[in-house]
Amino acid sequence: MLRLGLFLYDHLGGRGRLPPSRRIDPRADLVGAPLRRDVAAAFVYSDCQADDARLVIANARDAARRGARILRQTELLSAERSGGAWIAELRLREGRTARVEARALVNASGPWAMSVAKRAGGLHGNAALRLVKGSHIAVPRLYGGDHAYILQNDDRRIVFVMPYERDFTLIGTTEEPFDGDPRSVACGEAEATYLCRAVSRWFAEPLSPAAILWRYAGVRPLYEDHAKNASAVTRDYVLLLEGSADRAPLLSILGGKITTFRRLAEHALERLAPYFPGLPPAWTRGSTLPGGEPAGPDDIRSAYPWLDPTAAERLLRCYGSETHAVLGGAKGPADLGEDFGAGLSAREVDWMRREEWAESAEDVLWRRSKLGLRLDGAQKERLAAYLARN
Repeated sequence: MLRLGLFLYDHLGGRGRLPPSRRIDPRADLVGAPLRRDVAAAFVYSDCQADDARLVIANARDAARRGARILRQTELLSAERSGGAWIAELRLREGRTARVEARALVNASGPWAMSVAKRAGGLHGNAALRLVKGSHIAVPRLYGGDHAYILQNDDRRIVFVMPYERDFTLIGTTEEPFDGDPRSVACGEAEATYLCRAVSRWFAEPLSPAAILWRYAGVRPLYEDHAKNASAVTRDYVLLLEGSADRAPLLSILGGKITTFRRLAEHALERLAPYFPGLPPAWTRGSTLPGGEPAGPDDIRSAYPWLDPTAAERLLRCYGSETHAVLGGAKGPADLGEDFGAGLSAREVDWMRREEWAESAEDVLWRRSKLGLRLDGAQKERLAAYLARN
């Protein structure tokens, strides 16, 4: 079955640039070096990796360039139809309220989708979400190479083990029903132990929870299709449209995943097209997000020969072709301003604040980067002080 699945993956998934899958003997292949010696067979296939935080920021910046207004920490209090439009009341970050008018309302609020829909009058029918918590842990690098592992656990779920931020290994994910506030979700001790046990089942060196450097959790808003267990619930998205010729549309997006975000957006606009005559056809297939123009390490090294190679690699991975804009034509380390550690400079922090809506140390260290894994307490305090006085 596994070989058949990989055959379909190779031939039906549109693979063009990635190598095909193959079977290996892990005892005779470097890929198998971290595994137990009694693991006699494995399969290798190629896939792509994305930084979800950077992808979200790139999309927000792209939207802003095209005229969108990005409002952080803004809550929808209520929305009602009036004269073929929506009138929405918002609570802004300062605590004051504001009213805005829109021709359509798109509810793309993830695990909060049902709550947001309720504030706009609710959804018709029996649509529902199943919230599932997924947790990850980060530990010191467990092996060399840029390959990841998919491990079959004893409960038949799979666990990913992958290189992370150069010096770490990321392990996930769990899958547990969740019915709390998504803002308070966290990786519990039982989940952390579960992930360590899954790795220890296959790796030659057992992994102890004591090795965990960082843990985090998120909530997946899966469309409720009444599957018996969370692993079987569809990862696809469902678009629910409510409106008519004289009623402003409400489009609610239930479910979905990051790998299909462009197709989801195009499908959403297809559903809204009758309300917006003259809407142009889909265009995102060939569109490049900010930083997506070709740029390589040689280009950065030649422009900034004084820049630490590790810092240059991280900047290029985070900002791509916009690395030059982030560095702002600096001629040497002194031009970058205060050094907070791990290659994070005042120049980069200022870029995050100016171009990426960063405001707090948590924004900088976790929501725009993962440098929180590298900075110590004193360095984090210096960063917070810098943000407070600037």
